Parts: sequence; structure tokens; C-alpha cells
Amino acid sequence: MKTKNFDDLLAENLKDKEFKKEYDALEEEFEVAREIIHLRLNAGLTQKELARQAHTSQAAISRLESGNYRNVSLAFLRRVGAVLGVKPRVSFQ
Repeated sequence: MKTKNFDDLLAENLKDKEFKKEYDALEEEFEVAREIIHLRLNAGLTQKELARQAHTSQAAISRLESGNYRNVSLAFLRRVGAVLGVKPRVSFQ
């Protein structure tokens, strides 16, 4: 069975109007998730390693990376960012 990469799968699903509507509504959450995953992988860390260093659970990191983490605190993002060598930046547009 041939596997698809994430970008190809996403492009295919975004052709569906209902999927695109829901995806667009969660754009900010998915952007944060993509950034955290990218930073974590570049740091050579697993979710478990990141969680241990940020004093949280692997499940919390998994939820953050899924884009479905509701009510995430700035303090939590700061702890994760500190491990990854970055600071979160929040703005309103």
C-alpha cells in the first residue's frame, strides 16, 4: 500500500468544502501545532522527552501537537518554548 505524506493528504482533503471550512476555523491551532512539531523534531526530541523537560505529560504535548488543545495557557507555551529555545508571541490582527 502506498502511503501519502501529510501535505498531499491535506491538499486532497481541502478540496472538500466542509472540511476546508472546519480546517480554516482552526487555522491558528494548526499553525501552532505545526510549529511545535517542527521545533521539536529539529531539536531531536520525542514528545516524551519534550514533556519531561517542560514538566508536563507526553499526553499534553500530543494534544498540543494535534491542534486540538483547548484553553492552552501562555505559561504552558512558555515552558514548552523554553525547552525548544523559543518564546511564544501572541498578537491580535
